[in-house]
Amino acid sequence: MTFEDLIMPLPRSLAFAAFALLASCGGPAEATAEPPSSGRDARAWTIGPIIKGRNYSVDMPLHPTPRRGGEFQIDLPRDPGSVHYVTFRHGSLAGKTRIVMRYRVELAPGVKIIPSTEPKGPAILTLYFQRAGDNWGGRGKFETYRWFATFASHMPIEAGDHEMVAPLNGAWTAIQTSSARSDPVAFRAALAEADQVGFVLGGGSGYGHGVYADGPARLVVTSFRVE
Repeated sequence: MTFEDLIMPLPRSLAFAAFALLASCGGPAEATAEPPSSGRDARAWTIGPIIKGRNYSVDMPLHPTPRRGGEFQIDLPRDPGSVHYVTFRHGSLAGKTRIVMRYRVELAPGVKIIPSTEPKGPAILTLYFQRAGDNWGGRGKFETYRWFATFASHMPIEAGDHEMVAPLNGAWTAIQTSSARSDPVAFRAALAEADQVGFVLGGGSGYGHGVYADGPARLVVTSFRVE
């Protein structure tokens, strides 16, 4: 079983998507003794995910590179490297109303950002959060432990300045078939017991299945707020 079986698959309505079957494997989401963060410190963010000691973002540093004013940057790798999940430990989202991310994509002329699982398809950036205690299996109750703002995704990922806004009362989707509307009890529980917050990169068979670039490319997060 590979990590590609564990992450949110794209809906069948996207022609390039391949529905990924999930199977129970891996241990619990790795715990940390660090207190929750506001996300302004690049060192609080992790480029991952890390499951059972293995980092699935290949050829990447563990943390983004800090910049002035609380910004940070991620230089995208070339194939076979990839970036999948970029998250920090926020803690509960109870009482919060939305997640807002402002960012800039810098590309050398002619460079493209490419989904690891579908090089001919568009790359996607999606806001995300994860409930504490996830076992990464995606079955039973754990099918509703990871949530994706699929309604507010940026697709394709292109050069320029961008903003994504994901209201926490929006149409969030879980790993397989659940959504905030089809299972509001599970969604509210995930908000109340949220741990990791951030964004995922992917395309092809899944929103978090990773991307790479075919030349010099950089993602600069200029602001990330949970309001």
